[in-house]
Amino acid sequence: MGVSKNREIKEENAKASPWSYLEKVAFRVSFVFFFLLIIPLQGEWYTKLFASDSLYDVLSAIAGGSRFGLIQVATESGKWGFASYVSWGLALLISLLGGAIWTILSRNSKRDNYNALYYWLRLFVRYRIAIGLIAFGFIKFFPIQMPFPSVANLNTEIGDYAPFKLYWQIVGASYKYEIFLGFLEIGAGTLLFFRSTVALGAIINAGVLFNIAHANLAYDGAVHVYSSYFVLLALFLLLQYLPNIWAVFINGKTVKPNYYYPKTDTSLKKYAHYGAKYAFIFFFLLVYGVYRYDRFYNEGRLKDPVIPGLVGAAGHYDVSSFVLNGDTLQYSPQDSLRWHDAAFERYSTFGYKVNKPFSINIGNGGTASADLFKVYELTGRAGGRTYYIYEIDAAENKLYLIDKNQEFTIEQKKKFDKNNDLGLKALYKTPEGKALNILVWNYTRPTKDQVVITGVDLNKNTIAVALNRQKEHYFIGDEWYLENNIYHYK
Repeated sequence: MGVSKNREIKEENAKASPWSYLEKVAFRVSFVFFFLLIIPLQGEWYTKLFASDSLYDVLSAIAGGSRFGLIQVATESGKWGFASYVSWGLALLISLLGGAIWTILSRNSKRDNYNALYYWLRLFVRYRIAIGLIAFGFIKFFPIQMPFPSVANLNTEIGDYAPFKLYWQIVGASYKYEIFLGFLEIGAGTLLFFRSTVALGAIINAGVLFNIAHANLAYDGAVHVYSSYFVLLALFLLLQYLPNIWAVFINGKTVKPNYYYPKTDTSLKKYAHYGAKYAFIFFFLLVYGVYRYDRFYNEGRLKDPVIPGLVGAAGHYDVSSFVLNGDTLQYSPQDSLRWHDAAFERYSTFGYKVNKPFSINIGNGGTASADLFKVYELTGRAGGRTYYIYEIDAAENKLYLIDKNQEFTIEQKKKFDKNNDLGLKALYKTPEGKALNILVWNYTRPTKDQVVITGVDLNKNTIAVALNRQKEHYFIGDEWYLENNIYHYK
């Protein structure tokens, strides 16, 4: 007897198995519930999808999906805790109502089961997890999500960190672990494309994403709802396999799986089946992976800036001398004017610390095109540190700087978030440059470990600052993630 004939018998057996009344009601509620969670219902998602400029944007929009979030609780728990799941509760209420209406309308139906509809619902759930998790995995496999800690962050007191930033810094420092997590997510997502490995993929997905969900709940990471979403979908897939898993591993019985699959008894159906499957694999595993590689290594679309800073200047500096408007200020830990310390990154960020409160950015620092708008390095931390993005005029020993702590307008982001090199020198005396509050400082390098800065600060005060680099060695090693195909760092 051939394989196709066996499949037909399995399908007939599956169809012949009647569902109980409770099973039918549970399915109706589940169908509405997962429909609400999977199918994009927000108009903005479709606007973004059809306004995409590239195939990458299209794939990203589809893989990212649309989050069901009709209710937001304006509390700390609404952002980081269990109250942020309130939209799931709303979806469940709608599903119970929808299931009740469906049951009333079907009271005279002769239908024994919903095998076919159950199959298609599971198929949508499988592919939603697969493409979403693969996209989730690539930002770890090419370590974009949690970058290596910057010099300034390595010299930040632990009490100045928000919990999520502390956790992300630890993962960013353990980059091999981050890459392994990405590989695991990509692999687990890929397993869901194939019927024979769905159960294994669902088990791995549920375990990996549960680990991410509870870590984000513990560290206020605000990714707990999205990761819990995949746990929920994976558990739904496992429901079908649990009776057989229990029978084999708990009761020690021999089982013969008998699941419904639609017939592919014509060439057209077979071509449609395999064509759709391998199209998803090709675009979301191969094409999307190439795009992610390209953005990491060839475009510099990272969370941290990529343009190199002053050659050989990267490091943590003490402020040996600070002159403000002609007056020399002695160090005091309470001083809100005199710089306490400073840091040059290997990329073109300079920052200094004063005893002054700043608004704390609690975002996750999404990637941008221009280094100006890459703010991961300053998110999730206090400590009174001002960050500048700068461009170098080596011929005249000048730095052109912009304060990254400031709030940028939507118009400024649209205009300048296109290229890394903004051309600050050319913008300096223009209206756009004045709106960006561009500063100009002179610098000298008396020795390789000293930098002297003179100029005018954001408050129009004249400053003269002497910086001495500290000889520090970090046990976590070098900034591995800065190696790319665009820039080289010395």
